Amino acid sequence: MAKDQLQVLNALDVAKTQWYHFTAIVIAGMGFFTDAYDLFCISLVTKLLGRIYFHVPGSEKPGTLPPSFSSAINGVALVGTLAGQLFFGWLGDKLGRKKVYGLTLMLMCLSSIASGLSFGSNPHSVMLTLCFFRFWLGFGIGGDYPLSATIMSEYANKKTRGAFIAAVFAMQGFGILGGGIFAIMISAAFDARFPSPSYAEDPIRSTIPQADYVWRIILMMGALPAILTYYWRMKMPETARYTALVAKNTKQAADDMGKVLQREFKEEEEKQAEDLAVGTTWGLFSKEFARRHGLHLLGTTTTWFLLDIAFYSQNLFQKDIFSAVGWIPKANTMNAIREVYKIARAQTLIALCSTVPGYWFTVFLIDRIGRFTIQILGFAMMTIFMFALAIPYNHWTHPENRIGFVVMYALTFFFANFGPNATTFVVPAEIFPARLRSTCHGISAASGKAGAIIGAFGFLYLAQNKDPKKADQGYPAGIGVKNSLIVLGVINLLGLFFTFLVPEAKGKSLEDISQENDEGQQGETSV
Repeated sequence: MAKDQLQVLNALDVAKTQWYHFTAIVIAGMGFFTDAYDLFCISLVTKLLGRIYFHVPGSEKPGTLPPSFSSAINGVALVGTLAGQLFFGWLGDKLGRKKVYGLTLMLMCLSSIASGLSFGSNPHSVMLTLCFFRFWLGFGIGGDYPLSATIMSEYANKKTRGAFIAAVFAMQGFGILGGGIFAIMISAAFDARFPSPSYAEDPIRSTIPQADYVWRIILMMGALPAILTYYWRMKMPETARYTALVAKNTKQAADDMGKVLQREFKEEEEKQAEDLAVGTTWGLFSKEFARRHGLHLLGTTTTWFLLDIAFYSQNLFQKDIFSAVGWIPKANTMNAIREVYKIARAQTLIALCSTVPGYWFTVFLIDRIGRFTIQILGFAMMTIFMFALAIPYNHWTHPENRIGFVVMYALTFFFANFGPNATTFVVPAEIFPARLRSTCHGISAASGKAGAIIGAFGFLYLAQNKDPKKADQGYPAGIGVKNSLIVLGVINLLGLFFTFLVPEAKGKSLEDISQENDEGQQGETSV
């Protein structure tokens, strides 16, 4: 039998959608806008970095980043993100969501600016400095995942909670879009102001000295949206669920939410507050947690892990896929700035046509058809489209079929975002107890970033041509783009099967889903 829920928590569950909901979405969402901008804008400028710092005199092709640096620059932020998700997820349960929230944002701002100011007396030291600052940028971004998701889930009502959490995550799509649009504007402006010949015409003059400013400006711009919302993050009250269920201060929770909801709460009965404390004594490494939520945590970690292998290998290296089918012209036919423009245009078109719409389809439908259905549908469609791209891959490489390839590729992005890329973020913020919610979301997200690292590093090598002579400079022969896409299709299929471990949270109170309203939860304390 379930015991009565605290009045203030029940009020949050049944509250009509109000202005504070949208305020919370914007405040948390701008963090995710910054996250996506910072993580993915590096893929716009990696080819430019190769031209500037690793030019080989007399080569027929423009300079490219050595494999070690390319892997490090693309992957180090993901490693930092993984570490940040675990650390700040744990800290968010120990100190409270609000106390940690501003710290992550400030770390992101400072690291974005520092990344653009990367210095050194030679190319290697510039790249090492960039990697150092991008690690700490990722560390701050990592904290934003569990904290933003947990805060939004604990503020939301149960009827539209999925949409609110998904809306925060959907800002990631606008971050990717914003990065592409800003890169287009900067590269177009520099190309118009400092016109230069293509690499084939003049290898030296094709990379203007001012190109060094382009990548720095693009990286530093990521700090702006985060700075603009810092003040409002600091003004948000702690969530009532943390204050009442973890800090055990029901009076403070009622006061805080009274201001937010613009109503007064009668003081909760002391016995009810004491009863609510029962059952929060068992910890993450206890048998009680394993019994209640062990399979749930396995489900959230494995699905996010598998999804991110596919998602990040596509996103970070989509410029290579577009080059492989000829959608981006050969590098030696462009100058350095024009290449940035072409890559940014391709990313922007994909974001505009598939990534952003996919996120918002999830926002509008997640509380109607449920998390489980969307995740199953997304993984299934991603699997189908991956195989549809891979099996007749030679067909898609012909010039007359390139538009069809881009459409198919865009559809895999659409169903990633109207699918597991959104739901794997939403579900861990709903199904675990309040005192472990941020920690479990951090573990799930970190598992995803482990997959992202595999995707980012592995796909870079796997997708290389089978013929060593045709592989990119400095890379060993791989299994080719076709076989890499087949591997990604199998990974998506596995994600579909692991989805069956994750419970449906649609329309339920957080306390009902996590079983915190159940009596007799004494359990045992954490090991």
